[in-house]
Amino acid sequence: MRRDRVLICDCDGVLIDSEAVAAKMLVSELQARWPHADVEPVVMPLLGLRIERVLEESAAALNETLAPVEMDAIRRSVEAAAQQAPMMAGVEAALAQIALTKACASNSYTAYVAAVLARTGLDRFFGSRVFCADRVPRPKPAPDIYIAAADALGVPSVACVVVEDSVAGVAAATAAGMAVLGFAGGTHAEHGGRAHAEALVQAGAKQIFDDMRALPALVDQWMTDAAATARTAMNGKGDASWQA
Repeated sequence: MRRDRVLICDCDGVLIDSEAVAAKMLVSELQARWPHADVEPVVMPLLGLRIERVLEESAAALNETLAPVEMDAIRRSVEAAAQQAPMMAGVEAALAQIALTKACASNSYTAYVAAVLARTGLDRFFGSRVFCADRVPRPKPAPDIYIAAADALGVPSVACVVVEDSVAGVAAATAAGMAVLGFAGGTHAEHGGRAHAEALVQAGAKQIFDDMRALPALVDQWMTDAAATARTAMNGKGDASWQA
């Protein structure tokens, strides 16, 4: 197991196929409160942001309001639904093949992520290396959570490769100086189609993939390219094919 390189995975939409479930519950909860509003087109582009921000921005866009107690109730409903989402197809086998230290960095709450990882058995890959937005000053798309992960693991940001499915997540990891693989294989990604993949690239993803079976080879390629970049840098020649 290599400890000088780290694979960091987002949780929702990467480890578990929960974003579509969460979106459906969000839309249902908001539609019940705002029956005359067209909620879904507003909510879907906000997936990946902290749920409180999704609710705040949805309310602002639709000229509606939500009391703090309502926001908390909606968050709990969304988390309860998302906790039952299936593991992302192929992710367990992919993680087992990658001989790197692994961490999870999520915009969700710590208790929720811990419950999800325990239920699916994916906690065996991450142990205590789980970093959540309720433990840092700013959630994604700010880089705080990824910087905190690198600091806790004792590695520089350039030694980390991240798997993210959202624009907010890709932007956060990119701002932290990490290489990012954009995952577009979750059920929710089907809603955005090619536009979703293009948005991930624009946010900073170096490569897009939609099948977890491809992840081990992509990580191997990152490591190969990172080693080549380091050798080139030592020879005084720049090469930014990967941010590592």
